[in-house]
Amino acid sequence: MAARSQRKNLAISLLFTVFGGPGIVGVYVPAAITRWRIPPSPAPIRAVAWTLLALALVPLAESIARFVWAGRGTLAPFAPADTLVISGFYHHVRNPMYIGVLAGIAGQALLFRSLALAAYLVLIAFGFHLFVTRYEEPTLRKKYGSSYDAFSRSVPRWIPRLKP
Repeated sequence: MAARSQRKNLAISLLFTVFGGPGIVGVYVPAAITRWRIPPSPAPIRAVAWTLLALALVPLAESIARFVWAGRGTLAPFAPADTLVISGFYHHVRNPMYIGVLAGIAGQALLFRSLALAAYLVLIAFGFHLFVTRYEEPTLRKKYGSSYDAFSRSVPRWIPRLKP
């Protein structure tokens, strides 16, 4: 039964990532802004852009796995984790998924040499901050109580710490 539940949670998380919040904010809107036309640019800029894009996928993939197996839930707000997830990247920063999405947008802004996408990055970063501080953190505090309070006191919100 647990394996079936994990497969279902994995499917929900992947679908939410591709077709929900992360996909919309990090892929579909940037595609609409840039039309995915890559202009010529110096090789070092392209290398940094592709590196950011590749690195952006790491916290997203790791968070999907962590929410399914450690949290026994999904990334999707309508099917949240049963357990507070504080392992993996969450040892270093409270919001690795948001940081991954922002890194992906930054990589695209460089790759497409798009000031509009850079402005969108700033807007999304501000929106993420408001969402996290006004909705997500109070919701997690209500659900997990002192466990979340201890987690939020010891792990930074946005700037990863090197040692867990």
